[in-house]
Order: sequence, then structure tokens, then C-alpha cells
Amino acid sequence: MDRLIEYTAHHPLLVLAAAVAAALVVAYEAYLRFQSAAAISPQQLIRLMNQGALVLDIRPADQYAAGHISGARQLPSDQIAQAGDTLKKHKEKPVVVYCDAESLAASAVRRLTAQGFTKAFSLRGGLPAWRAENLPLAKT
Repeated sequence: MDRLIEYTAHHPLLVLAAAVAAALVVAYEAYLRFQSAAAISPQQLIRLMNQGALVLDIRPADQYAAGHISGARQLPSDQIAQAGDTLKKHKEKPVVVYCDAESLAASAVRRLTAQGFTKAFSLRGGLPAWRAENLPLAKT
């Protein structure tokens, strides 16, 4: 223990850098856990859909028409800011958002949560994960 104290006294910048690096690792791990807590798998989405969850496809209308999850509602990502008004009755129900890239859906989930949606989730892996499970798509 005496050697550790001596090392710290002789190399304060190295000790500080190690402490900052450790704090960044902990913060990043906490961020990843929070992100994954708000994301669900395709199988979990099916279970929530059977329980009456609202599924939102935030891709553009042409991509939605080319193929979407059955029962999903198309809501462009730029309209998520007004979702609190248009989707009032779903604030206490599960709401699952998906797109082609999970990052846009995660951002939409954060916006929905800020608007008072208590059970907002994103589809982990987006629509490609749905396709990878060989689950059906509806076309309009």
C-alpha cells in the first residue's frame, strides 16, 4: 500500500488519467445498458403486438409502402415531436418504433419518453432484424 501512495505522489497525472478513463468506461457502459433496456427483439415485439401495442414505422412513405410490419402505423420521423398530441390515448400503452437504422428509432423513443410515453421501445436491429427472423411483411 505504501508503494501505491508513493507512485501516486510521483505520478499524479498518470493516476488522474487512469481515473478519468475508468469513469468514461463506466459512463459508456451505463449508456449502453440504458439503450438496450429501451430496445426489444422481434420476438418481444410480437408478444407486445398480441397485447395491443402500437407499432410505429418512422421510415418515409415509399419505404413503408414497399414493406412494413403488419399492423404498423406510418409516422414520419419529423412528426415524432407532435406525437404527444396525435397519439394521446397510447401514452400508457406499449409503443414500439422501428426504422431501417436503429439509431433513428432510439432517438424517436427518447422524444416519445420526453413527451410522457411510459412504455416506449425501439426494435433492436430495426427492420433488418425483423427480416433476419424471416417474419412477414405487409405491403400496401
